[in-house]
Amino acid sequence: MTVTFADIQAARARIAGQVDHTPTRYSRKLSQLTGAEVWVKFDNLQFTGSFKERGALNRLLMLSPEERRRGVVAASAGNHAQALAYHGGRLGVPVTIVMPEGTPFAKINGTRSHGATVVIEGLDFTGSTEAAQRLEVEKGYVFVSAFDDAGIVAGQGVCAIEFLEDAPDIEALIIPIGGGGLIAGCAIAAKAMKPDIKVFGVEAARYPSFTARRAGLPPVCTGQTIAEGIAIKAVGDIPFALADPLVDEVFVCEEADFERAVATYVTYEKTVSEGAGAGGLAALLAYPDRFKGMKVGLELCGGNIDARMLAVVLNREMVRERRLLVYRILGDDRPGMLSAMAAVIGGLGGNIIDVVHNRLALDVPAKGAEFDIMVETRDSAHADEIGEALKERGYELRMG
Repeated sequence: MTVTFADIQAARARIAGQVDHTPTRYSRKLSQLTGAEVWVKFDNLQFTGSFKERGALNRLLMLSPEERRRGVVAASAGNHAQALAYHGGRLGVPVTIVMPEGTPFAKINGTRSHGATVVIEGLDFTGSTEAAQRLEVEKGYVFVSAFDDAGIVAGQGVCAIEFLEDAPDIEALIIPIGGGGLIAGCAIAAKAMKPDIKVFGVEAARYPSFTARRAGLPPVCTGQTIAEGIAIKAVGDIPFALADPLVDEVFVCEEADFERAVATYVTYEKTVSEGAGAGGLAALLAYPDRFKGMKVGLELCGGNIDARMLAVVLNREMVRERRLLVYRILGDDRPGMLSAMAAVIGGLGGNIIDVVHNRLALDVPAKGAEFDIMVETRDSAHADEIGEALKERGYELRMG
């Protein structure tokens, strides 16, 4: 099955006025940070928080009247689910969504809020897909794949049309890859509009299904990832066949890369991205030399992340940058000891967040104590300054 640029243009006309043309903006901060000229398309600003609306709506509008009556079923970790639920509700199409166990609450609640029936079944996306296909047979629903569907791919390709209309001078697009629907559609549209543009993909190291298939190897996909939106064990047959000849290179990023990218969007762009949504920036930060001097377009494809997980990611990034760290100090167990250490830290501008006073550690003398003092600092140099000051006053640092 093929998808052409004409199909993508038809999809754009079909969904016009029903899905936002999201903004594309030059990022001075990200450009300074990476050495590239960085443009960001903010698809996290879609009503349901992700790029998935274009493909979902296009596919729903292609249903026959009889198929609309029967309703649709899909497997999704959240964004495809919310897009189908929202637009299905608008169009009067019943929607049932099967989600894997462990799906973020934000995505479950968001899907239900749009009126869809949500079934939690399957340890991962593959298990949920099997459950959805079973319901297709049992209930007579129309199965709508999140990516392995020509109508979905055509709808997702509208993203690249918008991108290149708003930022026609960009030389490369970096697109996250899960099932492949987004990169397939974007590659078709981008190469048709600008044949010399580079289209790069990015995958999570724990789910490199596109990379493995390109190499003719079985994918080794396992484990938890913050980029659950692209945690797909097998790239779709349709999008892979379309994207493989058009995608110039695929970058594989580690969990820390995705976490850093999420935190960077919050810090510099004051915007929220989920792990998968930050994939383009993760690749740019992890492989800066590959993009230095280029005009690069990042598709910030989703912003549906739990508040708790966002807080965890931001705190972990502070730990990596040593703006949040623990000084483990061995000292005498005597009155005034803790206040004296606090005076040193506070005197240098450190902000004490937490203190654990341990008298029972067996590697500490019975008349001694171990103090774990969590401190917020300005940066790594400030953390070193505080540590050196503590040592100069005779305190034994075991960590910090």
